[in-house]
Amino acid sequence: MNKFFTLVGEYLYDFSTLIYPNLCICCNKSLVKQEKMICTRCAIGLPRTYYHLNNENPVSQLFWGRVNIEKATSFFFFQKGSKYQKLLHHLKYKGEREVGVVLGSMFGADLNAINFQGNIDYIVPVPLHRRKQRQRGYNQSEAIAEGMSKTLDIKVISNNLYRKHYSATQTRKGRFERWENVNELFAQKTPELFANKHILLVDDVVTTGSTLEACARAILESENAKVSIATLAFAVI
Repeated sequence: MNKFFTLVGEYLYDFSTLIYPNLCICCNKSLVKQEKMICTRCAIGLPRTYYHLNNENPVSQLFWGRVNIEKATSFFFFQKGSKYQKLLHHLKYKGEREVGVVLGSMFGADLNAINFQGNIDYIVPVPLHRRKQRQRGYNQSEAIAEGMSKTLDIKVISNNLYRKHYSATQTRKGRFERWENVNELFAQKTPELFANKHILLVDDVVTTGSTLEACARAILESENAKVSIATLAFAVI
C-alpha cells in the first residue's frame, strides 16, 4: 500500500511539473526532484569565498579596530549583474523565503566541514524592524539562520536582539552614513540570555559592516559574550 501511494505521489509530481515546471532561480532550467530552488550545476558554480578557511579574511578585516569579533566569513561573492544576484533578489523582494533556508543549509554544511562553529552557542539573525517584517512577510536573515541551524545543529534565537527604530534603507548610503543610520539602533530584551555565550550573528549581505557592527555591540553588552559573524554574501564593490 505504501508503495502504491509513493508511485501515485511521484506520478502527480511528474504531472504537475509538466504544467508548472520547477525552475532554477539562477539559470531558469528545470530542476530534478532532489533539487530545490537552485540546480546542482549552479550550486556547484556559486562563487564561494572560502573565507572560513582564513581568519584574517576581508570580512574579518572590516571589523578590525571597530568591534571585537572572534571570526567572520561570507559564503559567496555578490556582484551586481551576475546570475547569482537573482538569489538574493528573490529572497528579499520576491517572497522566496525558502531560498534563504536552502542557501543557509549549504553554507552551514561548508562551515561544519571544518568545524567553524566550534564553541558557538546560538545563531542570531540580524533583526528587521517589525514594520519592515510585516511588509516583507518574513526576515530573510532568519530564513538563512534556519537553514544553517539544520546543518550546524545550533539553536536559533531570533526574539532577543531587536531593532529599536525603523530606519531608512542602507542601499545608497556611504560607509559613514550607514554607521550613523544604525548606531545604537539595536538592543536586547534579556541581556542575561547571551551572558557567557558565543553568538553567531547571521545576515544576508555584508557591504561596509555597519549594521553587523551595531548588532555586535548590542550583543557584547551581555557579560562575557562573544560574537562571530557569518553572512550569505560579500558585496564586491
